[in-house]
Amino acid sequence: MSVARITEIIAASDKSFEDAVNNGVAKAAETLRGVKSAWVKDQSVVIEDGEITEYRVALKITFILE
Repeated sequence: MSVARITEIIAASDKSFEDAVNNGVAKAAETLRGVKSAWVKDQSVVIEDGEITEYRVALKITFILE
C-alpha cells in the first residue's frame, strides 16, 4: 500500500506554458522523491507594454510518501 501527498507550486517561463510546466516538474523532481504526476490547475501570463513577458502555471504535484 502506498500513500501519496499533493503539493501546489507555481512555475514560470519566458517561452511558453509547456516550458513552464517542464520547469516546474523538473524542479519538483529535484526536491521531492517519488513524484508521480502533475495537474495544471491554472495558467496566467504577465504582460508588459502589451507584450507577454512571462507564462505562469499553477501545478498540483503528486508524490509518494516513503
